[in-house]
Amino acid sequence: MSQPGPTIDPIRDRSDVELRLPADGAYVSVLRTTTASLAARLDFTIDDIEDLRIAVGEACALVLPEADAGADLVGRFYLRPAELTVSVSVGAADAGEPDRDSFAWQVLDTLASEVGVRIAEGELAVALTLRSTHLGAGL
Repeated sequence: MSQPGPTIDPIRDRSDVELRLPADGAYVSVLRTTTASLAARLDFTIDDIEDLRIAVGEACALVLPEADAGADLVGRFYLRPAELTVSVSVGAADAGEPDRDSFAWQVLDTLASEVGVRIAEGELAVALTLRSTHLGAGL
C-alpha cells in the first residue's frame, strides 16, 4: 500500500533525467523503456524493474486523458541509492484529481512504495517511488 506521496517536488527538486515527448499514448513505451534502463542502472531486481514499467504505464494512463491539445508528456526521474522516483506530467489547464478507485490507480497503489498527485500551474503530475528489494542496489 502506498504512502501519502513521494517527497520529490518537481518544482523545487531538479530531476536527474528529464524526457519530454508528445502527449500521445504511442510514446508511453519510450518512458517505460527509460524507466527500466534507469532502474537497471540502480541494480533493481528484474521483478522491481517490471513493476516500475507497469506503474509508469498506469501513471501515463491517468494523466494522458487530461492533456491539453499539443501538450507534452514529461517524465522526470530522480535517482537515489536503491530508490527511483518517476514523475509523469502533462499540461492540463482543467485537470481534476485522478479517480483513486480506477484500475490504473489501484495498480499504482499496489506496485509503488509511494504515489502522489500534484495539480498546479496548468500541470497534472503523478509521481511514484519504488524502493529496490535488492539489498545491494545503489548508484
